[in-house]
Amino acid sequence: MKKIQKFKLKIFADGADLKDFKFFKKNNLIKGFTTNPSLMRKSGVKDYKKFSKQVLKIVKNKPVSFEIFGDDLKSIEYQSRVISSWAKNVYVKIPIVNTKNNLNVSLIGKLNKQGIKINVTAIFTKEQTRKLLKKIGKKTKLIISVFAGRIADTGVDAEKEIKKHIQLSKKFKNVEILWASVREPYNIIQAEKTKCHIITVPPSILNKLKIFNKNLNIYSKETVKSFYDDAQRSGYTI
Repeated sequence: MKKIQKFKLKIFADGADLKDFKFFKKNNLIKGFTTNPSLMRKSGVKDYKKFSKQVLKIVKNKPVSFEIFGDDLKSIEYQSRVISSWAKNVYVKIPIVNTKNNLNVSLIGKLNKQGIKINVTAIFTKEQTRKLLKKIGKKTKLIISVFAGRIADTGVDAEKEIKKHIQLSKKFKNVEILWASVREPYNIIQAEKTKCHIITVPPSILNKLKIFNKNLNIYSKETVKSFYDDAQRSGYTI
Protein backbone atom coordinates (compact mmCIF):
# COMPACT_ATOMS: atom_id res chain seq x y z
CA MET A 1 0.00 0.00 0.00
CA LYS A 2 1.24 3.46 -0.94
CA LYS A 3 2.37 5.52 2.05
CA ILE A 4 -0.22 8.05 3.12
CA GLN A 5 2.32 10.87 2.77
CA LYS A 6 2.32 10.22 -0.99
CA PHE A 7 -1.46 10.46 -1.37
CA LYS A 8 -2.85 13.23 -3.58
CA LEU A 9 -5.78 13.41 -1.16
CA LYS A 10 -5.65 16.34 1.26
CA ILE A 11 -6.37 15.48 4.90
CA PHE A 12 -8.15 18.01 7.12
CA ALA A 13 -8.54 17.67 10.89
CA ASP A 14 -12.12 17.88 12.14
CA GLY A 15 -12.76 19.00 15.71
CA ALA A 16 -13.29 21.78 18.23
CA ASP A 17 -10.55 21.36 20.83
CA LEU A 18 -7.94 24.12 20.79
CA LYS A 19 -5.29 21.60 21.85
CA ASP A 20 -5.93 19.63 18.68
CA PHE A 21 -5.59 22.73 16.51
CA LYS A 22 -2.23 23.49 18.17
CA PHE A 23 -1.04 19.92 17.78
CA PHE A 24 -2.10 19.26 14.19
CA LYS A 25 -1.08 22.64 12.77
CA LYS A 26 2.53 21.40 13.07
CA ASN A 27 1.74 18.18 11.20
CA ASN A 28 2.63 18.46 7.50
CA LEU A 29 0.12 15.70 6.71
CA ILE A 30 -2.74 17.95 7.83
CA LYS A 31 -3.62 20.47 5.12
CA GLY A 32 -6.61 22.19 6.77
CA PHE A 33 -9.25 22.16 9.49
CA THR A 34 -13.02 21.92 9.83
CA THR A 35 -15.42 22.29 12.73
CA ASN A 36 -19.16 22.69 13.33
CA PRO A 37 -21.59 23.80 16.06
CA SER A 38 -22.17 20.23 17.27
CA LEU A 39 -18.44 19.63 17.78
CA MET A 40 -18.12 23.01 19.48
CA ARG A 41 -20.95 22.22 21.88
CA LYS A 42 -19.47 18.81 22.66
CA SER A 43 -16.13 20.47 23.46
CA GLY A 44 -17.80 22.96 25.79
CA VAL A 45 -17.39 26.05 23.61
CA LYS A 46 -19.57 28.85 25.01
CA ASP A 47 -18.60 31.81 22.83
CA TYR A 48 -18.63 31.02 19.09
CA LYS A 49 -16.79 34.13 17.93
CA LYS A 50 -14.17 34.04 20.69
CA PHE A 51 -13.40 30.39 19.99
CA SER A 52 -13.15 31.00 16.24
CA LYS A 53 -10.78 33.92 16.71
CA GLN A 54 -8.62 31.76 19.02
CA VAL A 55 -8.46 29.10 16.32
CA LEU A 56 -7.41 31.66 13.73
CA LYS A 57 -4.58 32.87 15.97
CA ILE A 58 -3.32 29.30 16.00
CA VAL A 59 -3.96 28.37 12.36
CA LYS A 60 -2.86 31.14 10.02
CA ASN A 61 -1.69 29.43 6.85
CA LYS A 62 -4.11 26.53 6.38
CA PRO A 63 -7.81 26.68 5.47
CA VAL A 64 -10.31 26.58 8.33
CA SER A 65 -14.05 26.01 7.86
CA PHE A 66 -16.48 27.57 10.36
CA GLU A 67 -20.19 26.78 10.04
CA ILE A 68 -23.05 29.25 10.15
CA PHE A 69 -26.03 28.39 12.35
CA GLY A 70 -28.74 30.60 10.90
CA ASP A 71 -31.75 28.93 9.30
CA ASP A 72 -33.26 31.69 7.17
CA LEU A 73 -31.60 33.33 4.19
CA LYS A 74 -31.15 36.71 5.87
CA SER A 75 -29.34 35.31 8.93
CA ILE A 76 -27.30 32.87 6.82
CA GLU A 77 -26.10 35.68 4.58
CA TYR A 78 -25.27 37.96 7.49
CA GLN A 79 -23.36 35.27 9.40
CA SER A 80 -21.53 34.20 6.23
CA ARG A 81 -20.27 37.71 5.54
CA VAL A 82 -19.13 38.22 9.14
CA ILE A 83 -17.35 34.85 9.38
CA SER A 84 -15.69 35.33 6.00
CA SER A 85 -14.26 38.68 7.13
CA TRP A 86 -12.29 37.14 10.00
CA ALA A 87 -9.34 35.92 7.91
CA LYS A 88 -8.27 35.08 4.37
CA ASN A 89 -7.94 31.38 5.18
CA VAL A 90 -11.58 31.08 6.31
CA TYR A 91 -14.15 29.00 4.47
CA VAL A 92 -17.78 29.53 5.49
CA LYS A 93 -19.66 26.28 5.99
CA ILE A 94 -23.22 26.59 4.72
CA PRO A 95 -25.59 23.59 4.73
CA ILE A 96 -27.03 22.66 1.36
CA VAL A 97 -30.55 22.91 2.87
CA ASN A 98 -32.14 24.51 5.92
CA THR A 99 -34.16 22.68 8.58
CA LYS A 100 -37.27 22.91 6.37
CA ASN A 101 -35.35 21.17 3.55
CA ASN A 102 -35.32 24.32 1.42
CA LEU A 103 -32.21 24.54 -0.76
CA ASN A 104 -29.69 27.30 0.02
CA VAL A 105 -28.11 27.09 -3.44
CA SER A 106 -29.17 30.51 -4.74
CA LEU A 107 -27.65 32.30 -1.76
CA ILE A 108 -24.53 30.12 -1.90
CA GLY A 109 -24.15 30.99 -5.58
CA LYS A 110 -24.55 34.69 -4.86
CA LEU A 111 -21.92 34.67 -2.10
CA ASN A 112 -19.56 32.50 -4.15
CA LYS A 113 -19.73 34.89 -7.09
CA GLN A 114 -18.96 37.76 -4.70
CA GLY A 115 -15.70 36.12 -3.65
CA ILE A 116 -16.62 34.35 -0.41
CA LYS A 117 -14.98 30.94 -0.04
CA ILE A 118 -17.62 28.39 0.96
CA ASN A 119 -17.68 24.83 2.23
CA VAL A 120 -21.14 23.53 1.33
CA THR A 121 -21.95 20.94 3.97
CA ALA A 122 -24.43 18.12 4.66
CA ILE A 123 -24.66 17.04 1.03
CA PHE A 124 -26.13 13.57 0.55
CA THR A 125 -27.36 13.37 -3.06
CA LYS A 126 -25.98 14.07 -6.52
CA GLU A 127 -29.14 16.08 -7.23
CA GLN A 128 -28.15 18.52 -4.50
CA THR A 129 -24.72 18.95 -6.07
CA ARG A 130 -26.17 19.30 -9.57
CA LYS A 131 -28.48 22.11 -8.45
CA LEU A 132 -25.66 23.79 -6.55
CA LEU A 133 -23.30 23.79 -9.53
CA LYS A 134 -25.90 25.58 -11.65
CA LYS A 135 -25.72 28.57 -9.28
CA ILE A 136 -22.01 29.03 -8.55
CA GLY A 137 -19.24 30.73 -10.49
CA LYS A 138 -15.97 29.22 -11.68
CA LYS A 139 -13.53 31.51 -9.91
CA THR A 140 -13.87 31.55 -6.10
CA LYS A 141 -12.94 28.35 -4.30
CA LEU A 142 -15.77 26.14 -3.08
CA ILE A 143 -15.77 22.81 -1.23
CA ILE A 144 -18.60 20.30 -1.55
CA SER A 145 -18.76 18.17 1.60
CA VAL A 146 -20.43 14.85 0.87
CA PHE A 147 -21.36 12.97 4.05
CA ALA A 148 -19.98 9.65 2.87
CA GLY A 149 -19.98 8.06 6.33
CA ARG A 150 -23.63 8.76 6.97
CA ILE A 151 -24.47 7.65 3.43
CA ALA A 152 -22.68 4.35 4.08
CA ASP A 153 -24.61 4.00 7.36
CA THR A 154 -27.76 3.63 5.24
CA GLY A 155 -26.29 0.69 3.30
CA VAL A 156 -25.31 2.71 0.22
CA ASP A 157 -21.83 2.39 -1.36
CA ALA A 158 -20.14 5.65 -0.39
CA GLU A 159 -17.32 5.28 -2.94
CA LYS A 160 -19.79 5.09 -5.82
CA GLU A 161 -21.65 8.12 -4.49
CA ILE A 162 -18.50 10.21 -4.10
CA LYS A 163 -17.51 9.42 -7.69
CA LYS A 164 -20.83 10.84 -8.90
CA HIS A 165 -20.10 14.19 -7.25
CA ILE A 166 -16.55 14.24 -8.63
CA GLN A 167 -17.87 13.57 -12.13
CA LEU A 168 -20.51 16.28 -11.88
CA SER A 169 -18.02 18.93 -10.79
CA LYS A 170 -15.05 18.04 -13.01
CA LYS A 171 -15.48 21.14 -15.19
CA PHE A 172 -15.24 23.41 -12.14
CA LYS A 173 -11.54 23.91 -11.38
CA ASN A 174 -12.46 25.95 -8.30
CA VAL A 175 -14.50 23.10 -6.74
CA GLU A 176 -13.17 20.36 -4.49
CA ILE A 177 -15.09 17.32 -3.23
CA LEU A 178 -14.67 16.50 0.44
CA TRP A 179 -15.32 13.08 2.05
CA ALA A 180 -17.06 13.88 5.34
CA SER A 181 -18.30 11.91 8.39
CA VAL A 182 -15.35 9.54 8.50
CA ARG A 183 -15.93 6.31 10.39
CA GLU A 184 -12.55 4.53 10.25
CA PRO A 185 -8.99 4.99 8.94
CA TYR A 186 -9.76 2.87 5.87
CA ASN A 187 -12.06 5.64 4.66
CA ILE A 188 -8.86 7.56 3.84
CA ILE A 189 -7.81 4.75 1.49
CA GLN A 190 -11.27 4.74 -0.08
CA ALA A 191 -11.22 8.51 -0.58
CA GLU A 192 -7.81 8.32 -2.28
CA LYS A 193 -9.04 5.51 -4.56
CA THR A 194 -12.02 7.58 -5.69
CA LYS A 195 -9.71 10.55 -6.43
CA CYS A 196 -11.60 12.65 -3.90
CA HIS A 197 -9.83 15.95 -3.22
CA ILE A 198 -10.18 16.24 0.56
CA ILE A 199 -11.15 14.12 3.55
CA THR A 200 -11.85 15.58 6.99
CA VAL A 201 -10.90 13.30 9.88
CA PRO A 202 -11.47 13.53 13.65
CA PRO A 203 -8.42 13.34 15.96
CA SER A 204 -9.52 9.95 17.33
CA ILE A 205 -8.99 8.48 13.86
CA LEU A 206 -5.98 10.62 12.93
CA ASN A 207 -4.20 9.17 15.95
CA LYS A 208 -4.64 5.68 14.47
CA LEU A 209 -2.65 6.56 11.36
CA LYS A 210 0.57 5.60 13.13
CA ILE A 211 -0.27 1.94 12.50
CA PHE A 212 -0.84 2.35 8.75
CA ASN A 213 1.27 -0.24 6.87
CA LYS A 214 1.91 -2.13 10.11
CA ASN A 215 2.95 -5.77 9.66
CA LEU A 216 -0.24 -7.79 10.20
CA ASN A 217 1.56 -10.82 11.63
CA ILE A 218 3.14 -8.64 14.29
CA TYR A 219 -0.22 -6.95 14.91
CA SER A 220 -1.86 -10.36 15.36
CA LYS A 221 0.73 -11.40 17.94
CA GLU A 222 0.39 -8.09 19.81
CA THR A 223 -3.39 -8.47 19.90
CA VAL A 224 -3.22 -11.99 21.33
CA LYS A 225 -0.68 -10.83 23.93
CA SER A 226 -2.97 -8.00 25.04
CA PHE A 227 -5.81 -10.51 25.60
CA TYR A 228 -3.45 -12.83 27.48
CA ASP A 229 -2.03 -10.04 29.66
CA ASP A 230 -5.52 -8.82 30.59
CA ALA A 231 -6.58 -12.35 31.57
CA GLN A 232 -3.49 -12.71 33.73
CA ARG A 233 -4.03 -9.35 35.45
CA SER A 234 -7.64 -10.33 36.16
CA GLY A 235 -6.58 -13.63 37.73
CA TYR A 236 -9.15 -15.61 35.75
CA THR A 237 -9.43 -19.37 36.28
CA ILE A 238 -11.71 -22.04 34.85
